[in-house]
This record gives sequence, C-alpha cells and structure tokens, in this order.
Amino acid sequence: MIMSDSEGKLTTAIVIGAGQRGIGYAHYQEVKPEEFRVIAVADPKKYQRERLQTLCNIADDMVFQDWREVAERERFADCVMICTQDQQHKEPAVVFAKKGYHILLEKPMATTEEDCREIVRVCKENNIFLTVCHVLRYTPWVRKIKELIDSGAIGDVVNIQHLEPVGYWHFAHSYVRGNWHKESESSPSLLAKCCHDVDLVCHWMGEKKCQKVSSFGHLSHFNKENKPKKAANRCLDCPKEVESKCPYSAVEIYINNGIKSFNKGWPVSVLTSGPPDIENVTEALRTGPYGRCVFDMDNDVMSQQVVNMQFTGGATASLSMIGFTESICAREVNVFGTKGEIRYKDGNGSVLQVDFTTGQRYHHKLESRNRGPLSGHGGADYCLMENFESALYHKDFSKIHTGADETLASHLVVFAAEKARKENRVVTINEDMSFA
Repeated sequence: MIMSDSEGKLTTAIVIGAGQRGIGYAHYQEVKPEEFRVIAVADPKKYQRERLQTLCNIADDMVFQDWREVAERERFADCVMICTQDQQHKEPAVVFAKKGYHILLEKPMATTEEDCREIVRVCKENNIFLTVCHVLRYTPWVRKIKELIDSGAIGDVVNIQHLEPVGYWHFAHSYVRGNWHKESESSPSLLAKCCHDVDLVCHWMGEKKCQKVSSFGHLSHFNKENKPKKAANRCLDCPKEVESKCPYSAVEIYINNGIKSFNKGWPVSVLTSGPPDIENVTEALRTGPYGRCVFDMDNDVMSQQVVNMQFTGGATASLSMIGFTESICAREVNVFGTKGEIRYKDGNGSVLQVDFTTGQRYHHKLESRNRGPLSGHGGADYCLMENFESALYHKDFSKIHTGADETLASHLVVFAAEKARKENRVVTINEDMSFA
C-alpha cells in the first residue's frame, strides 16, 4: 500500500463518492502528479467507480462499493475526500476522522446543526485537518472583494446585498427533479445551494459576528395546480404543442441542448448509471426522475428565499436566492461602506470600487487562469485542492481558509435562517453559538 514518505513528498488520497465533485477533485492528480495521488475509491455505482479508477490508475484491490469497506482497514492514506450526497456526509466524516484521516468534505458539512457540531468536535479531538469545499472563497473576485474590504478602501462595512440567481432550468434539474428536491431526503435548498453565499457574507464581514437572522421563502410554480391541461407525466410522452412551449422540457434540456449538442458533462452526466449516450439518456428520461414533468413531482424545497442578517456593531446583510432567473449561478454583490462601495457581478472581468472621498471609480482587474478540468468556479476548484494539499504537505492548518470553525459558524447562520423561516420569527445567535 502507498503511504506518504516521512518527508511528506507525496500526499495520498481516497475518494469517497465518485460523482461529479469526486471525480472533479481527483483531477488534481493530473496537475500535480509528483505531489498528489488518488490511491482508492469507494462508490456504489459501478460506472462511476470504474471511471475514476481509470482516471487515477487505481489498483483493483483499492476499488470499493461501500466506504465502510475502506474504514474496516487500517489507515492507508493521508486523507479522504468525501463527496457523497448531503445526508451521507456525517457518518463517514466522523468514522474517518477517528481513524486519523485528514478530510476534504463537500459542502454542506452535514444536514443538521447537531451533525455539523459533531463533525467539528471529532476532528478537533483527533487533530484532523478539515477542509469544507466552500470553493467560492478561493475565486479571484471573492478574494479581491475581501482584499479591498480589509484594506479599508471603503471604510467600515455597514451593509452587504447578495444575490444568488440559481437559473430556471438548473433549479428544475437539481431542486425539482434532482437529488435536492425534497428536504427530508437531502437538505433545504438554502443549505444545499446557498451555504456558499451565507459563508461569503460572513467571510466579508470579518470580525463582525452574525447575531440575528430572519428569513422568508416560498415554493412557487412547481406544483400540480400549474400543470398544463394536456401535459403528460413524462416529457417524452407530452404532446409536442405542450412540450415545445415548456421551458423545463427534459427533451430540450437533456437531449436537444444536451446529448445532441455533444454535451456529455453536467447536467447530462448525472442522469445515467452508465455512459451518457443517446440510448442511456433516453432510457433515463423514460424511467428516471429527470424525465418526469416538473409539475408532477413531490418536491418541497423553497424556489425563492430571502435571509436578513444583523452583525455585531449594527452592520446588516441580505441574501436573495431565486430559482427563476436566466443567469445560472452568476452571483451579484454590493458591499456598502462608510467611505465607498464595491459592486460585482460574476463573469465580469473586474471588481468596481467607488471612493466617496475622491469620487473616483476603480476597476480592479481579475486574474484569469485556465486550470483545465479544475477550472470550475473560476479556477477555485484548483485553488481549493492546492491549499488542502499544501496544508497537508507543510502540516500548516493556516493554509486552509474553509476549516472547521469558519464553516460551522456560517452553517449555523443557515440553520438559524431555516429556524426563523419555519417558526416565523427572528432568531438570535448567542455568543456560545446557541439559538434563542
């Protein structure tokens, strides 16, 4: 079995969950083959296991159907990368932390407040480097905004407005038909989609801590009352005059704009248990959830939600998550300070800073790098992996920007927001991080 040598020249990893995110992070081996190697994989789906095995040249005896088979062995790698579904994060995280593995954990950390707290406690008790995949903190625009705030360029931050436009077909794919469509089977859409965004607000606020939270949300449009009269239960069976006018048509999303347009990546790649070709995709639409009418599902997560936050010192922030947008996750942010403001829309080449003192407007250009298969989130996927691997190599936890404490703090704001929404009240976050 391969282990890192005493000088830490090679970091070895096990991928738990070889789906879209798991195989994405595993590509880091291609970029830094001298420093990082995936030596084992566990996934219940044969196609996903074998795809990652081929990518990373993993030995047959290091390929597992269940992560528990890995946990039964003595520790044989430096770290595990846990990229399972949301509700399957906590158990492997706790088990592998107790066995001494450092952990890269896909967001959200877990789906309940109690499970998040337990993961953090166990990692601390066992001196584990925990990195949660809040990759947006590593994007050039997020880092530039943080740099400007910390420099004092806009004075004291008094308000942040943040918009997460999920995208109309993306919301239908993931939160109506997909893995995150039902809270009891996954997590609230605010946690699944916007724990990133709440984390960014807390990150930009710096030393200010969130003290009070309110939230309102609703599930709009995607229900049986809005189903067209002649619509079928599946898009493949829907009359052409109905299907062709539906913006959520599975035929249009996955076949015409997907496989027939030579797109075998996301979202098409998640439909099948085998290669995403026309036969497998068509069969998936005939038999699986992604081919069902969006008005016939049992989805219950919010399609739009607002979160209002008050921080120490009186600073405020608002987050809006909206499923019905043309933009796909092209976040927009305005940061208002006592001496200026910052504006940015994801995809722009620069961050705008307005200086109240001089009246000047400064366009801060952003660095753009092509990281190949790790170019996701503006190259942040690469930066996340680089920081995680470097932290293990140098045994320096300060290199991890999304560790246990920071992630728990921002996750608790999400849980407070959900509590506020469901109980229709303002929730206070106490100094000991309990709720009142």
